[in-house]
Amino acid sequence: MKIGLDIFLEKEYLNFKGKRIGLVTNMTGVNHSLVPSIDLFFNHPDIHLTSLYSPEHGLRGDMKEGEEVESYTDPYTHLPVYSLYGKHKKPTKKMLDQVDVIVFDLQDIGSRYYTFIYTMAYVMEASEKYGKHFVVLDRPNPISGINMEGNLVESDARSFVGLLPIPNRHGMTVGELAQMYKSEFGYNCQLTVIPMDGWKRDMYYDETGLFWVPPSPNVTNIDMNTLYTGTCLIEGTNLSEGRGTTKPFEVVGAPFIDGHELAKKFNGRQLPGVLARPTSFIPSYQKHKDEICGGVQLHVVNRHDLNSLQIGILLLETIANLHQKDFKFIVNENDKYFFDLLAGTKILRNLILNGNSKEFLLTCKDQLDSFSQLREPYLLYR
Repeated sequence: MKIGLDIFLEKEYLNFKGKRIGLVTNMTGVNHSLVPSIDLFFNHPDIHLTSLYSPEHGLRGDMKEGEEVESYTDPYTHLPVYSLYGKHKKPTKKMLDQVDVIVFDLQDIGSRYYTFIYTMAYVMEASEKYGKHFVVLDRPNPISGINMEGNLVESDARSFVGLLPIPNRHGMTVGELAQMYKSEFGYNCQLTVIPMDGWKRDMYYDETGLFWVPPSPNVTNIDMNTLYTGTCLIEGTNLSEGRGTTKPFEVVGAPFIDGHELAKKFNGRQLPGVLARPTSFIPSYQKHKDEICGGVQLHVVNRHDLNSLQIGILLLETIANLHQKDFKFIVNENDKYFFDLLAGTKILRNLILNGNSKEFLLTCKDQLDSFSQLREPYLLYR
């Protein structure tokens, strides 16, 4: 198969010959031989690359989650690197003064919490405002483009981990999302999407023949990526989601948890596609740093059967029931529950505490049906 980058460099670049080009990318912007799009653009005789733009985690992926990224000069190309995850999340006029065309080449992971797809929305907004042409080099959704999970983000729960009303697992590529953003959500810039050739909707990333380059330090493998739609919700609690271990978002625990008891209770729910194994771990940073945490590792039995959001919610409900005094949802510096921003709603938190989260999961079906109809005109692959 060919990704959008391949096709752009084969022929589509000719449509932009003589234009000044800015590139939104990071270490995932590589071709099938792992050559960075930065180098391919910079060394191309007919591509005039003038600026680089970096999302969360930075251009080279060396920044932690939530850590502000500074603008600087790239030591290899000597081009300016403008941060889109620092003082500004939307490009300013000054950042775009030296470009006519902005090319987006980033690997998304298929869950709505991941900020790259909102960086794309903000760049589209700036492109419209300042009269720039926006081009998306499409890449695979690594957890396939068929399954969808979750609810649509409510207006009072929007943030940079849930900016738009899309479900937790959206089943779209960045190119498809860009088309939907333009037509449905008002990001009305001049848009060109360079589709892939040979990608099918039922493909997971390990079926593409492409090398996996982690889009951020804790996106480790396809099992983690498949579970992330559900286990990312752990971030909104006082549990460790496994950051600072070799299995982030696959292991979940805390010092007050008995992993054997939790595994038994969780496996007793008989959720399809997953099994929990008791484990213990010591995070090297973030929550419960240097403490022994009891908990579970989630093992994917059949990725086609599992519903990762259901897994994450019912795992939280099980822990909340077992540890009513110790389990907590955390509050951020603005006295808001971060969990609500991840969940895209304020109602799920109390349903989990009261053991009624299945009610929420049942309400998701109608929202997914609505989103499925909304996205249909923008799907590029079958």
